[in-house]
Amino acid sequence: MSKILDNLKKMQDKKYAEFQVKLIPTVDKKTIIGTRTPELKKFAKELLLGSQINVSKNVLTKTKGMALNGDVEKFLNELPHKYFDENQLHAFILSEIKDFDICIKRVDEFLPYVDNWATCDQLSPKVFKKHKEKLLKYINKWIKSKKAFIVRFAIGMLMQHFLDEDFDKKYLNMVSDVKFGVSKVYTKTKPLQEKISVEIDPDKYYVEMMRAWFFATALSKKYKETFPYIKNKALNIWTHNKAIQKAVESYRVSDKNKAELKKYRI
Repeated sequence: MSKILDNLKKMQDKKYAEFQVKLIPTVDKKTIIGTRTPELKKFAKELLLGSQINVSKNVLTKTKGMALNGDVEKFLNELPHKYFDENQLHAFILSEIKDFDICIKRVDEFLPYVDNWATCDQLSPKVFKKHKEKLLKYINKWIKSKKAFIVRFAIGMLMQHFLDEDFDKKYLNMVSDVKFGVSKVYTKTKPLQEKISVEIDPDKYYVEMMRAWFFATALSKKYKETFPYIKNKALNIWTHNKAIQKAVESYRVSDKNKAELKKYRI
């Protein structure tokens, strides 16, 4: 047993593990140790403290003088992990890496092994905020993936980093055009009824839920630019209605806009 896994098991909270089993139904309950999130975040920072060391340009020229070493390097290389908690810790470690080139490389390596919404959504590298142009190139690749949680992560990064000062309507198009989930669309002559759930198709559910979340957030920040996607029914029925629901529930959307959105429920 590795030292890191040994420490995770020492932090086990069995009641929390039982709670997580219900919260994350797509993960094998036998892989959930039950380490609480605050403890995982603290552990990730402790592991990185002193691990991101300055090195000579002659030793590592491609990573701008920053490298990982020791147990952290070994842990990040041990993919796939056996336990859910290891994936969570992996995500929190990556989120704290300060060098963009190292971080993006490690994220790209890790994403194919992400198999649940919690790890996907908690993977949020702070350094991405300072390198959006470089990040966008990866988002363009990830969003075309055939793996559900890579697509979800791409949409999440667009939502987190590109709906404010860096907003462009093309990002709305990118998410609207995602074809990973259900493909049925609304027609005036015959409204198509859809049902999507974790039980029916977890991959589609988690991609479509993120698309709905993205558009609800866009409605709260860029209503004028985003509303036409609702008015023109650019999304499938399930995502269209879920985006409206989330927007209506948001305190950041005005009462006037909420009233308008409610008229477009299908």
